[in-house]
Amino acid sequence: MSNFVGFFHRALLLTFILALAPGAEAAGPHRVIAIGDLHGDFTAWRDIARAAGLMDGRGDWVGGSAVLVQVGDVVDRGPRSLDIIRDLMRLQREAPRSGGRVVALVGNHEAMNMTHDLRYVSAADYAAFVTPDSARLRNEVYEASRQRIEAAYRKQDPKLDGGAIRRAWLGAVPLGQIEHERAWAPDGPIGRWEMANPAVIVLDGALFVHGGVSPAYSRLSLSTINDRVAAALGRQDESPGAIINDPSGPLWYRGLAIKPGDTPPAGDEDAVAGKSMASQTPALSGEEELDAVLKAYGVRRMVIGHTPILSGIATLYGGKLIRIDTGISAFYGGKLSYLEIIDGQPVAHEVARSESAK
Repeated sequence: MSNFVGFFHRALLLTFILALAPGAEAAGPHRVIAIGDLHGDFTAWRDIARAAGLMDGRGDWVGGSAVLVQVGDVVDRGPRSLDIIRDLMRLQREAPRSGGRVVALVGNHEAMNMTHDLRYVSAADYAAFVTPDSARLRNEVYEASRQRIEAAYRKQDPKLDGGAIRRAWLGAVPLGQIEHERAWAPDGPIGRWEMANPAVIVLDGALFVHGGVSPAYSRLSLSTINDRVAAALGRQDESPGAIINDPSGPLWYRGLAIKPGDTPPAGDEDAVAGKSMASQTPALSGEEELDAVLKAYGVRRMVIGHTPILSGIATLYGGKLIRIDTGISAFYGGKLSYLEIIDGQPVAHEVARSESAK
């Protein structure tokens, strides 16, 4: 575990030194690559990064002065979230050496991992954190909390004895879960990294955000949004109205992607929350709402992920809204894709999935 922590600690320090301030407008990037939700599909991520000319076969940065924006939801559902995180952290160190930059936005699933909502963490993701000391650590945690654990189990079934409770708890806490939760804590290596990442950023006249910026939040500056997200992550705020949990907040908002009467994407249970929120939005058309938000930030377009559209990248409202969550992860079985913006002009690309991943 010490090597793991050391790796992330060094990566975090270099990230702080080399990265620009969250939300700041970069000085005229000529090529921006935006990649949607990856959900633990490391092979798909590498396929896309290589096809976009950002990474070579060894995984090293070869993107020159390009800016990579990954719009969040790297984690959950798939098996290799940790490997993608390690890649992004390493590329954040490498890219500035040739004038490039890597921006990893905070998505709702990153926030969920920091606030103990682990519904979508895969067994393989926990296994990635296992060390030779994992069994001992799990036993130590159980013994240190035994009275509390037994009280909680007996509240459900007073007849349970200590042995049955222990077996049930061990079965519910896979090896690696404790290390995972510690890594994602605000003082853990991944948690600190996430708190340093922005939730929203403007580059070349485009606003990039995971879910979307709703009219309710467009009154806030980019720096205020990013500060509030970081603060909520630091508090591990689980309250429904916190910016990282609010259906109208930048990590969850689906009002630009789902309107009343729309059917949420198959396999995307969380879309229900966004659909409910959209039905409460004032009577504005989608384009009117979008125009108001773009005007508030003085940008030409918004690029969003969060809501899968398996048919491929969608450009809406004359290019003012671009949806790039194409269900990249094998969990969804959608298209591998990336958005390339050259001198402000967006071009959508599709990528062949590696034979090994089919």
